[in-house]
Amino acid sequence: MVKFPEAGARMFKNVFACKACSTKMRAPNLKVLAGKVTCKKCGSHAFRPLRKK
Repeated sequence: MVKFPEAGARMFKNVFACKACSTKMRAPNLKVLAGKVTCKKCGSHAFRPLRKK
């Protein structure tokens, strides 16, 4: 989908989607795994990485 690596890094690096409301959020991987990141819309702690089509 991405034609050059800089664009892929902008779109997918450290970007996660909330499992409850699908809001996109940029945060470090380790904080997401530790559960320290909360969703800005619903307050959930469950995130998934974005799907690269």
